[in-house]
Amino acid sequence: MQTEILPDFLATAEGQEADAILRACVHCGFCTATCPTYQLLGDELDGPRGRIYQIKMVLEGQTPTRVTQQHLDRCLTCRACETTCPSGVRYARLADIGRHYVEERTRRPLPERLLRALMLRILPHPRRIRPLLGLARALRPALPRVLGAKLPDAPPAGPWPSPAGRRRMLVLAGCVQSVTTPRTNAAAARVLARLGIDLAEASEAGCCGALAYHLNARETALDAMRGNIDAWWPEIQAGCEAILVTASGCGAMVKEYGEVLAQDPDYAAKAARVSALARDPAEVLGAEGLAALGELGSGRKVAFHAPCSLQHGQQLKQVVEPILSRLGFVLTPVPDGHLCCGSAGTYSITQPALSAELKARKLDALASGAPEMIATANVGCQLHLGAGAEVPVVHWLELLDTNEAVAHE
Repeated sequence: MQTEILPDFLATAEGQEADAILRACVHCGFCTATCPTYQLLGDELDGPRGRIYQIKMVLEGQTPTRVTQQHLDRCLTCRACETTCPSGVRYARLADIGRHYVEERTRRPLPERLLRALMLRILPHPRRIRPLLGLARALRPALPRVLGAKLPDAPPAGPWPSPAGRRRMLVLAGCVQSVTTPRTNAAAARVLARLGIDLAEASEAGCCGALAYHLNARETALDAMRGNIDAWWPEIQAGCEAILVTASGCGAMVKEYGEVLAQDPDYAAKAARVSALARDPAEVLGAEGLAALGELGSGRKVAFHAPCSLQHGQQLKQVVEPILSRLGFVLTPVPDGHLCCGSAGTYSITQPALSAELKARKLDALASGAPEMIATANVGCQLHLGAGAEVPVVHWLELLDTNEAVAHE
């Protein structure tokens, strides 16, 4: 694709990156076939090819409008288009650049600005989420049924194994996950302990930065990333083997720290090191002998929902399913498993109607094989699907955790 990006923007690192991505696109349209919003809306401007064209026009000097912003907002950033693209177009990166450019030049309506500000002030901060969630649970009987169903219960995390001087890994505690699904990291610690690996959280580490980054609060996001790097660096210097990220959405972000902070002279090298150490649990467990875990599945039927951030963002396809099969679980078929469930970070809040339709479709697909439970690899998907599923929805690591196995019988 030929481009004529504005010279001032083309002189920047982001401008040059956007130019290279745009030039890689041949406008073949293969991406539209796997785009969830194009499938729902049937509008070219709500598909990857149309959004690429809109970003191109804006970067070439066309004044962005609220319509442009709305089409970009409706993108889930599920990255299914990247998996489909025969030319290797880095659509998600272009979308981040384009959204930020449009955000700086288009004023949102007051309700949208307030909602985004509220999410930024609360969601990345566990100490703020916890009391608000507790209050909401106390008021659940008085809330509308639909809203009350979305409030997650907080099962106890259970004991965290004491370090035993074995192989050592760090794990990101996260923000929303640490409050709503605390069992996930504790289960990871218990499972890895049985495989001879100590897992530790750095108390100073916080939100991965993805929430702010995708809401175009760039400096807030970068500060969160730098804070995590600082929190992890002593452990990295001491020989930490890996940084485990049990929420695949956060994992996709941490693996991109090196790219996002590449122009930061103080953090570029450290960020690249952090990204190189970041691992999804499936990458770690897939490389280990699992005999110590035993035959956990006992033939139980499980539908696995592969989050977009895992299969498209991190390009880790069919990595969890073989592990579950090795451990005796029976995986039920999930039609259109490549499609998004509609959670997509804050998308279920900012685009509730589209998100709800995608969730309904995904739940139908997951239920089609009559599973006993649904497993996934990302807290957002877990909470989103759990609010409408007729069977339990858990993080797949919980299925490997004998402390919690009885709870899911």
